[in-house]
Amino acid sequence: MDTFLIERDMLWDAFSTTLTLAALSGVIALVLGTLIAALRVSPYLPLRSVATAYTEFLRNTPLTIVFFFYVFVTPSIGFTFSYRVAAVIALSCYTSAFVAEAVRSGINSVAVGQAEAARSLGMSFRQNLFIVVLPQAFRTAIPPLISVFIALVKNTSVAGAFSVFELFAMSRRLTNVYSADVIAILIGVALCYLIICIPLGQLAGHLERKVAFAR
Repeated sequence: MDTFLIERDMLWDAFSTTLTLAALSGVIALVLGTLIAALRVSPYLPLRSVATAYTEFLRNTPLTIVFFFYVFVTPSIGFTFSYRVAAVIALSCYTSAFVAEAVRSGINSVAVGQAEAARSLGMSFRQNLFIVVLPQAFRTAIPPLISVFIALVKNTSVAGAFSVFELFAMSRRLTNVYSADVIAILIGVALCYLIICIPLGQLAGHLERKVAFAR
């Protein structure tokens, strides 16, 4: 009985950690990615260049290397984070690059006449972007954004290799203790990921239908 309670508490701790990592990183990545996408369509070349370099670098860098940088490299240059904070930062930065691409594709799908009409009304680039373009862009970007966030949930497993006790780390610990029950443990962990990812998929379908109806 005591063993069952300990394992139940371990499962809840690991599940809640995974959920927290995904939620915090998702919100930060959405905000940061939207800003990066805005910079990528900016009329100023230096801003576009910086945003493009940021996006391309992170999209083409393995997530493990991003984790390694924030966990082991940043302390050597004077920035020390706890493992969980480092995990959130790494996941947020990595995911924001994919969010930026999804939002940028949504921006490109907005009819040029919309932006031209806003400029004719005397709107600045920032007003045009945040009042006219982005609200329409997000409608198109919803399906790819949900896919990015589902990938984020699965990417939280990388944190388990960097001393964060989430679902993947828990599965390693349990399989070491109960080597005869490896399949059952892995199925249980997979079900935990499904509990998070399936509602996201359903949300994507609901939002997509709602947006299609609004159009």
